[in-house]
Amino acid sequence: MAENAGRPAKRAAPVKRDIVETTVTEGGLTVVTEHMPDVLSVSLGFWVGTGSVDEPEPIAGASHFLEHLLFKGTAKRSARQIAEAVDAVGGDMNAFTTKEHTAFYVRLLADEVDLGLDILSEIIWGPALRSEELEAERQVILEEILMHGDEPAEEVHDLFNSALYPGHPLGRDVLGLETTVRRTTRKQVADFHRRHYRTANVVVTAAGKVDHDRVADGVVRRLDTAAGQVGRELLMGGAPPARKAPSAKAKRRLVVNRPTEQAHVMIGMAAFERNHPDRQVLNVLDHVLGGGMSSRLFQSVREERGLAYNVYSYRSSYQGAGDLAVYAGTAPSRAPEVVKLITEELDKMSAAGVTEEELAAAKSHIRGATALGLEDSGARMSRLGRSQLTQGRVPSLAELDAEIAAVTTDDISRVAGQILGGPRSLVVLGPFDDDAFPDWEGEPSRPTGG
Repeated sequence: MAENAGRPAKRAAPVKRDIVETTVTEGGLTVVTEHMPDVLSVSLGFWVGTGSVDEPEPIAGASHFLEHLLFKGTAKRSARQIAEAVDAVGGDMNAFTTKEHTAFYVRLLADEVDLGLDILSEIIWGPALRSEELEAERQVILEEILMHGDEPAEEVHDLFNSALYPGHPLGRDVLGLETTVRRTTRKQVADFHRRHYRTANVVVTAAGKVDHDRVADGVVRRLDTAAGQVGRELLMGGAPPARKAPSAKAKRRLVVNRPTEQAHVMIGMAAFERNHPDRQVLNVLDHVLGGGMSSRLFQSVREERGLAYNVYSYRSSYQGAGDLAVYAGTAPSRAPEVVKLITEELDKMSAAGVTEEELAAAKSHIRGATALGLEDSGARMSRLGRSQLTQGRVPSLAELDAEIAAVTTDDISRVAGQILGGPRSLVVLGPFDDDAFPDWEGEPSRPTGG
């Protein structure tokens, strides 16, 4: 065959699909992106590995305070200019505080990724923290605390945390206390920011129609600019905060009197910390117990007896601690019956585990819900941030699916005996005296192995 007898057909450039890439920059800042070629948007997030659990008691609420204040302006932009810049391109921006991290994020069209990096970099590393804005936000947060207290269905979860983690920051509300929010000074907030908002404690994530190198290089350039303005020693390095696991015994019964129309009931127990090897077993167990309309609690308490509109279970996991909780809202006169039914369901699962049919249905639901929940760039960006902060890596979806698929009924029985068969705490908010529910002992009726 003669040389160059024919030209090879041109091949289309390969399309990157849902690829997660990671870069660790100077000072330990981590940048994680996920390319989603079929979307038009990009979601950017700056995740700080500090939350309410890392606050000393005198400044409880400092992380949430900063969440508000960082949007109030930088040396370059006022709060109005920040809002107008994002609104002008059809984007949206927000933030939230949890017990272990604080996140700031923006969602924009992919062509506006530089604007998103500009704004988030400025507010994270160059907030103005003006005294007059601090005072204005102090009043906003105090109103938020009052509003939260007017929602008994939300307050009962805070009471549950205080019962399960007495004397520990995990037992405090993320919003802080009214007394500490009133007393926190600008210097205390600025010092907290200076200590925790450093590169080794920050993860930058982006998901959508985004190029990893463009984001990583853009973050580095903006970080260099900020470091030149405030000093490299104030931004670079640092470390995630050191934490102590809870050590005090949980309260077994807490009844709080409120003149409410409903009784808000919670029963919970200690469970696994966030990276425990059995965390996916507990995930499946939780779904069978109270994770949907086919769950045991929903069927028993609501469908069969009509005792509650809302009844469900959920897991919380932290560094060095975790819990499994059940919530139900019911008429005060029916609260004792609801407590009895929940206890019976916990005892049944503790003693006998779950059926093969329940296991298969739970696995199928978790897989479907996970896939549906990750269809937009914001959800993907959040998964990147949470995973990188809590695990130091982002597991693939195939890896997560394999972990769920590997759960067996024997696994459920073992974990149910260990978690549901342990001591329980009862928390009730409603029109009850402190000595209500005197028969509650906080122990399973049938001892089981763990």
